[in-house]
Amino acid sequence: MQRKLADMEATLVTGGVMDLAQGALLASGVNNEHVLARYLAQIDELCHQIGAEAASDQGGDLEKAQGIFHWLWRAKPRRYQYQGKFKLSDILDAQMGEKDEVGNCLGLTLLYNVLAQRFGLKVRAVQLEDAFGLGPHVFTVLDAAGRSIDIENAFPHGFDYRGHLENPQRQEWGDRELIADIYHSVANSLFEQGELESAIRSYDKTIRLNPKYTKARLNKGIVLVELGRVEEAREWLEK
Repeated sequence: MQRKLADMEATLVTGGVMDLAQGALLASGVNNEHVLARYLAQIDELCHQIGAEAASDQGGDLEKAQGIFHWLWRAKPRRYQYQGKFKLSDILDAQMGEKDEVGNCLGLTLLYNVLAQRFGLKVRAVQLEDAFGLGPHVFTVLDAAGRSIDIENAFPHGFDYRGHLENPQRQEWGDRELIADIYHSVANSLFEQGELESAIRSYDKTIRLNPKYTKARLNKGIVLVELGRVEEAREWLEK
């Protein structure tokens, strides 16, 4: 079973098409088919609850998107955590658990986009290198009602948020780039824990999914230097 999921991850990283939920769970470290199925079932259950209460088929895309957003905030009123959880598996556990806190901007954006896509909505992500003076930030963009709408998952009143519209750093991400950011965050955690070889493998997956992710390329070079592979780091950064 682990071999099958490893093959699925390899397909994802090398350019294969995959559902955002499955790809995000693999990037989050889920390596057991039964565990994967359990998390996918949790997503189905959330969709069932949201559909019954807040996102019926009778409304348009804008109403569905608002319904999902507000349902999530009603369910967990203190859901955003600066430097909180980012893996989709952890986010689902937190969303289905008893505590109010769920995760950071990446984790909340992953959950929202996964749920929105299940309701047939066209969503993507935007990354900012710095927001609110706190560093890198990710949020959702929805295409509905003939326009693009920013959805700031870190704020309870973040639907149709206007605060990022004029930010020149805006970089749009699709599903692959969003999944790449999970690998990048995993790599950063591994680096902090001193697991340098594992960090390099995660940075490599990040870069394969998003070759334009400059910070991931730089971070890999830093790890190579930490390992004493200075010439390899120089060659890598000069590519």
